[in-house]
Amino acid sequence: MNNFEFYNPVKIIFGKDQITQLPRQIDKKNSVLLIYGGGSIRKNGVYDQTIAALAGYTVLEFSGIEPNPRYETCLKAVELIQQNQIDFLLAIGGGSVIDATKFIAAAARFTHGDPWTILSSRAPVRDALPFGCILTLPATGSEMNSGAVITRQATNEKFAFGHPLLFPRFSILLPEAAATLPPRQVANGVVDAFVHTLEQYITYPADAPLQDRFVESILLTLIEQGPKAYANPADYSAMSSLMWCATMALNGLIGCAVPSDWATHMIGHELTALHEIDHARTLAIVLPGLWRALIDHKTEKLAQYGQRVWGIEQGTPRQIAEEAILRTEEFFHSLDIPTRLSDYGLGEETVQNVVSRLDKRGWRALGDRRLATPEIVRLALGE
Repeated sequence: MNNFEFYNPVKIIFGKDQITQLPRQIDKKNSVLLIYGGGSIRKNGVYDQTIAALAGYTVLEFSGIEPNPRYETCLKAVELIQQNQIDFLLAIGGGSVIDATKFIAAAARFTHGDPWTILSSRAPVRDALPFGCILTLPATGSEMNSGAVITRQATNEKFAFGHPLLFPRFSILLPEAAATLPPRQVANGVVDAFVHTLEQYITYPADAPLQDRFVESILLTLIEQGPKAYANPADYSAMSSLMWCATMALNGLIGCAVPSDWATHMIGHELTALHEIDHARTLAIVLPGLWRALIDHKTEKLAQYGQRVWGIEQGTPRQIAEEAILRTEEFFHSLDIPTRLSDYGLGEETVQNVVSRLDKRGWRALGDRRLATPEIVRLALGE
């Protein structure tokens, strides 16, 4: 096992009728800005429940956060905060809303230059507004971590950032609110959680058996419960399992003591920035191809994954690894998620654009052992 530090201060409040706990989490002296996306929280009742729970508070609202949250939109929220001296932010929705709220929280207190530098050049975050979350869509795990990803529309750039000041004070997880989600969003959530988990597992052995078992339990649960939630989002039991898996996939716990990769995410972000492909769907495009391109370096963990998660017993380690990649693609396909650039009408020009953008940023060697070179990226995205 590698040395590690683990810190996660987020209070999780999970289940039915939990919005009533809001007054216990937010001081009544605070003015509160609700941050959300479109109209789904009005349709599923979460908006009305939130307003009722915050009776007696000074409440303002900011809506219109996009599925891939825009830097430009976030700055409008920052302006509203500064004009009204807001004390506390409340994100209501899925990972995009929570990611946007994290950046807004940091940018509202950023006093040493252009807030874009928080993303583009990792300018230090020295202060941030406190915030909480009401999660209505399982996927990113942003409700229990301190990281976020933001897109700048003007330049088609998408960057990740994080800071310990950006852990939510609390997160209320509402599986019931996900009952009306479109199937596409449920499928995206399953794949997002699945790939988050795999990014911290398909690397190389680190003599961390407990961490491996944590990961495998999440993967097995997603394989078992994810299709049920996809077929029927109102299946409370399946949606509860999916939501908790997604949270556990990226709250820091399974990444303790082990190497992680994240090359799939770095490449996938470019596809979203360039072509507006859903984040989870970019991961489904990149992951199998990247594994095939790096199979000589990942055979041991891929074979372990194939045996323990997919139950593949016959064959050499290499054969089991190859079959595990096929099973992963089949799982994505069972959720109606394509796994090829050509499925989106894209080809060599997109591959070259992705490689060029990574190269210009100096990101010429990605992954757990910096093996994802430009040539590997080309192989990963090729047909």
